[in-house]
Order: sequence, then C-alpha cells, then structure tokens
Amino acid sequence: MSQSTTPSFATARSEIETATIRAISWRLIPFLVLAYFFSYLDRVNLGFAALTMNAELKFTPLIFSWGAGIFFIGYFLFEVPSNLALERFGASRWIARIMVTWGIISACMAAVSGEWSFYILRFLLGVAEAGFFPGIILYLTYWYPAEYRARFLAAFAIAVPVSTVIGAPISGLLLGLDGTMGLKGWQWLFIIEGVPSILLGFVAWFYLTDRPEHATWLSAEQKAWLSARLTAETAAKEAVQSLTLRQALAAPKVITLSLIYFGFVGALYGMQFWLPQIVKAFGLSNAQTGFVTAIPYLFGTIAMILWARHSDARRERVFHVGAPLLLTAVALGLSSMSTDPVLTMVMLTIAAIGVFCTFAVFWTLPTAWLSGMAAAGAIALINSIGNLAGFGGPFLVGWVKDATGDASKGLLVLAVLPLLGGLLVFLSGQESKIEFAAAERTK
Repeated sequence: MSQSTTPSFATARSEIETATIRAISWRLIPFLVLAYFFSYLDRVNLGFAALTMNAELKFTPLIFSWGAGIFFIGYFLFEVPSNLALERFGASRWIARIMVTWGIISACMAAVSGEWSFYILRFLLGVAEAGFFPGIILYLTYWYPAEYRARFLAAFAIAVPVSTVIGAPISGLLLGLDGTMGLKGWQWLFIIEGVPSILLGFVAWFYLTDRPEHATWLSAEQKAWLSARLTAETAAKEAVQSLTLRQALAAPKVITLSLIYFGFVGALYGMQFWLPQIVKAFGLSNAQTGFVTAIPYLFGTIAMILWARHSDARRERVFHVGAPLLLTAVALGLSSMSTDPVLTMVMLTIAAIGVFCTFAVFWTLPTAWLSGMAAAGAIALINSIGNLAGFGGPFLVGWVKDATGDASKGLLVLAVLPLLGGLLVFLSGQESKIEFAAAERTK
C-alpha cells in the first residue's frame, strides 16, 4: 500500500510546486519587469539626451560625468533606509511611492537650464529611486525558493538590457521632436519617458501583494507549500548563522560582495552612459546611433536568461558570477584598443554579454545566507556601495575623454573594475550548501 501512495504524493507535490511558481511568475514578473524597464530608462536616458543637450547647454565631458554620476550619491545615502522602509511598510506602498517620485523628477529634467540645475535634479532622482532595485530583490525572496531564484532574478533584470534594446531607438527618435511646441528634442525625451513611471506607481499601490499569505490569487494548498519551503530555507540559514541587522551590515562577506558589485556596476554604467557617444562618433545619425547602441544589449538579454538557468540547473554560483566579470574586463580592454567600428562593436557586445550574465546570478550570493531584516539591510548596503561605481565609472571615462578627446580610451581604465570584481568572486567562494539545503531535504 505504501508503495502505491508514495509516487502519487510525489506527483501531487510536484504539481503543486509547478502550479505555485507559475501563478507567482505570471502575477508578479511582467509588472515588475515593466516597472524596472521605466526605472532604468529614466536613469540612463541621459546618455541619449547628451547627444544634443550637452552642446546646447555647453556641458563639458566632466560636467556631464558629474551630472551622470551624482545620481548615485543620492542613491547611496538613502538606499539602506529605503529598503528597511519597504520591509516595514510593505512592497505595494513603498514601491508606489518610489515610482511616482522618480517619474516626476525624471520629467522635470526637461527644465534643466544649466550646470547646477542639472546636478540638483540628478541628485534628487537618485534620492527618489533609492531602494527600488534592492527592494525588488528582497521582495522576490518572499516568493521564490532558492532553486528558482537566479532564473527569475534574470527575468526581472531583463528590463535592464531591454530598456536599451527598445529604449535606445525610441530615445534616438524622440530627439527628432526638436522644436515641437517650442521644446528641444532632449526635453521631450525626458517628459515622454518620465510619465509612464508615475502612472505605473499608482497601479503598483493596488496591484502588488506584500506577502504570500495575503495573496488571494493563490490557493490555500499553494500558500501552504510555499510557506513550508521558504520557512525551511530560512531555518537552514539561521541554523548555520543568524545575524542581526547590525551584524549583517558589518559582516566581511557583505563588504566583499559590495566590492564585487562595485566592479560590476562600474562596467555597466561606464558603458551605459558613454556608449551612445562612442557609437555616434562612428559618423551615424541620432536615430542610427539608437539602433546600433541596442545591439550589445540584445545579445546581453539572451545570454543573461540562458546563463541564469544554467546556474540554477547546476546549483553553482561562483563560476557563473566570476567568469562573466573577467570576460567583461578583457572585452572592454580590447575594445579600447580598436579603431575599427565593427571590431569595437563586437568587443562591446561581448562585454555586454559578460555584464548581464553576471547581473542576475550575483544576487543569489547574499540571499543564499541572509534572511529577514538582515537581508533587507545587507542587500541595500551592497547595492548602495556598488552603485557608487555608477559615479566612478562614468567619471573615469569622462576624465579620460577630457584628457585624450576619445571616450573609447576610457574603457581601458574602466576594465580594471570588473577585473578586480571577478578575482574577488573566486577568492571569496559561495554558500551553496546553505542556499540549497532546504531544497535537498524536501526532494
């Protein structure tokens, strides 16, 4: 009798698991991807606005670099408090607040008239957006067990390359609205791309569910399965090491992960803010620049999804984070030495593949051994310290361009950041035994 009931129980459990993960994914991922798409677009559309804005407002490469980078100072200062507020007040309310305020400030970028208004609005945009990305990383840990986490973090993070694949051509075309209703093309770009974030913020208030136990769209059986799995994972982590918020923020592992992420972010934003100007220097129009800039991100999108699935399937994290960072460093270095536009784009495409393969899998490293308020604070700290490279990366490229007249030469200096990050990944190791312990016990 027992032999006949065991297979049916295993089948039922498998069906519950599959149905639960599918329901969660269809409910949350499309909306979060759309929200992050506009978040990232509002953050980096500055790179396209610069194609005409810099000349009209007489911004030097260093002024542009400071404005691009000062966003991350505000972001750094308010990141941890914002993520702790999300843990306390709930995702729906806090994410809605973040989206509405960043959308308003992004649209207000159309009012920039000089150096100081540029700096102030970019700083305020960083303050407004602080907590969104780490908040979503934390939020997804409420819904997904460890063995699903990399692939769905990748599904969420797909908004980053897609924001360029879709946003770059759109941004290039919006610059063509120059003179419409008395506004410059770059002003229309900020207004049109800022409004959707405000609207989505209001939707988030009513659409997002704070915790699985509040999900009326899950059955009681699905809630029970998810609760049991996530509780088991938390218990496995705390059995090995239970940290307070203060201990987590001071933990050497958290500091190491912050430095690794610093290397990643420096490469990401150094490319993101300067790539349109590098491509434009090939002699292309604004619209052509938009389409060509999208190419590396298209390949990066595909690679990121496949790489995250491979990491989950192999239950391995270190190689899947470290190797792409080293690939990025090599590709950036080689791209800076090329004078041929085609070869330069090939190398930058490889660099983008490395960057985005790193992206989603990286965030499984802290969530492998942290939970609760400790996870909320540590994820925010890692993201805030790492995003300081969003100031340093673009500034390095701008500094080199100011000195040499060639932004592509700055990519060689930029390559040092992912190189150091990749080496730190291999030196620091991972916590895969803790991460997948609960999954092993429930199989």
